[in-house]
Amino acid sequence: MVLVGGKKVKIVHKHTRRFTRHESDRYKRLRPNWRKPKGIDNCVRRRFKGTRRMPKIGYGNNKLTRHVLPNGFKKVLVNNVRDLDMLLMQNHRYAAEISHGVASRKRKEIVERAAQLRIKVTNGTSRLRTEEVA
Repeated sequence: MVLVGGKKVKIVHKHTRRFTRHESDRYKRLRPNWRKPKGIDNCVRRRFKGTRRMPKIGYGNNKLTRHVLPNGFKKVLVNNVRDLDMLLMQNHRYAAEISHGVASRKRKEIVERAAQLRIKVTNGTSRLRTEEVA
């Protein structure tokens, strides 16, 4: 249960598996990214038993809990220390996630500044050395 918008709501993510393209496992040239089948004889489009599922509106999550992490925070991508300032007043609702391209030195600065501002960092320990290698 998470408090979202003044209501206690249970986080339910209905479909966590990715929808993959029909016959992408059969042919190397077909990427697994979802594409809607449009063939007249296609068994996925015609929803035969035993075939893969197509994405549809019923798999959608609750609007209140969409993009909410299990700890109740929504994540915001952070590239530098200045990006943390926009989370200053919203630190109880949003958590910072350090961008993939940020190097370890800047990561350390971001994590230290986030601790001062009491902002939660979802990937704060990644790519940080705890002790120097001699």
